[in-house]
Amino acid sequence: MPSKIEKYLHQVTPERDPVLREMESYAEENGFPIIGPLVGRFLYQMAIATKARRVLEMGSGYGYSAFWFSLAMKSKGHITMTDGDKANKRRAFDYFKRAGLQSQFDFKVGDSRKIIDKLDGPFDIILNDIDKKGYPETIDLVAPKLRRGGLFITDNVVWSGRVAERKRDETTEAIVEFTRNLYQDSRFFTTIMPVRDGISIALRM
Repeated sequence: MPSKIEKYLHQVTPERDPVLREMESYAEENGFPIIGPLVGRFLYQMAIATKARRVLEMGSGYGYSAFWFSLAMKSKGHITMTDGDKANKRRAFDYFKRAGLQSQFDFKVGDSRKIIDKLDGPFDIILNDIDKKGYPETIDLVAPKLRRGGLFITDNVVWSGRVAERKRDETTEAIVEFTRNLYQDSRFFTTIMPVRDGISIALRM
């Protein structure tokens, strides 16, 4: 979105939990990509609106998005997290413990695309934030694991506007392919919101 609009939205966004702010500071200082508070608040809303109890994250980093889901679901929530870095698992649980989060967390280290096949569904929400080149194959992986009426939410589908350029690199092409296929897939009804770096919300039909 235009920088002045994004700046305005951040200005009007209420203050977060101190531990969440600490996670945001860590991301900024270390160049670690997180969804940020604008998308975080949206995930919170979606978890409440769908009465979510089971959430799967494909690409959890050090737990920023899981934190928002947990704030919404509290003790009724079960969040399965996936990431390829063991250090992110340790950091995530440190944040969760200090914040006193009440949800159940299951953090699996490895490739999300391989892990999801071994998981029992259905999930209420699946968040997709893996390596962008792997986006196209996530659709078929997610569809059988998501309940009807559940949400498949994917980050970075605008990719800093590069998806609208004529010349695209391999990563951008993968995002465009994913978006095109998701819109055409009859198992989902999809909308894209240009918040931050763009998120797609696909309703499982």
